[in-house]
Amino acid sequence: MLTILLILAVGFVAFTNGANANFKGVASLYGSGTATLRQALYWGTATTLAGSMASIFLAEGLLKAFSGKGIVPDELVRSPGFLSAVAVGAACTSFLATRLGFPVSTTHALVGGITGAGLAGSGTNVEFSALGKTFLYPLFFSPVVAVIVGGMAYLTLRLCHLAPDHRTRTLDVLHYASAGAASFARGLNDTPKMVALLMVLPEMKESTGFYGGYLGVAVLIALGGLLDADKVAETLGKKVTAMNPGQGFAASLTTALLVTTASFHSLPVSTTHVSVGSLLGIGITTGQAKWRTVGEILLAWVSTVPVGALLGALAYVVISRI
Repeated sequence: MLTILLILAVGFVAFTNGANANFKGVASLYGSGTATLRQALYWGTATTLAGSMASIFLAEGLLKAFSGKGIVPDELVRSPGFLSAVAVGAACTSFLATRLGFPVSTTHALVGGITGAGLAGSGTNVEFSALGKTFLYPLFFSPVVAVIVGGMAYLTLRLCHLAPDHRTRTLDVLHYASAGAASFARGLNDTPKMVALLMVLPEMKESTGFYGGYLGVAVLIALGGLLDADKVAETLGKKVTAMNPGQGFAASLTTALLVTTASFHSLPVSTTHVSVGSLLGIGITTGQAKWRTVGEILLAWVSTVPVGALLGALAYVVISRI
């Protein structure tokens, strides 16, 4: 029973992750008018799926980090009930944010789920220092770095005449490539975080189960984006800042570089925070940032961990009685 529940819960969090996050790498393509919403979404989905599959071989560190080991007692880490509660808490948090059109971090939602389910299952035996060092510090610093790098990248590219205001064939190719790289990096960084929740299952110790688990998570991430990304797409593409093709290229290049670097160093950054930070850096530089939307997004970010923790704790209480 708990095995089936865990598989369904991880499937749910993968789907909601795709719905909320698949557009983040390609938001600048849509926002700058380089691509339509559907064109950007299909490109983002395809390259995210490629990154998800590549993470099988390239993201072992993140796979280990999101098992919860070292943060909650080992008996919880080995419990399908605990891991199901983490997944349910994270999935419900992402689902609510997607319905409201807010781009939030599934990474933050998972951290909240681990914290809440851990507190419900072990009392005070949650290592908050390890939680902060491993997860929260990279997550909080990444948007600040993205704002700075995004603004500097645009000014540098413009100075070198590589970020023109109008569309050219060369710029379009570079923009598609950088947006695809950002989406690939997102798949690389996010997929292991969800697969990690399945590693407690004996079937995952076999190659067939391991690769099957990865494939299932990857496909559900792709489907979530294809079927339920429109509201978040409008927020990211049109409501953070106005942008022309050159500015959009600078934002997607920044996102790709930062998330790829984080993935290869096993740092659990949020593509949401990096993508929005990059767009905001461009908007601050050009004076076109839409601060009301930015404020709403920041409020959603601040709420993600507490909401994930509350829902994770409630899920653990219910599941522990099954």
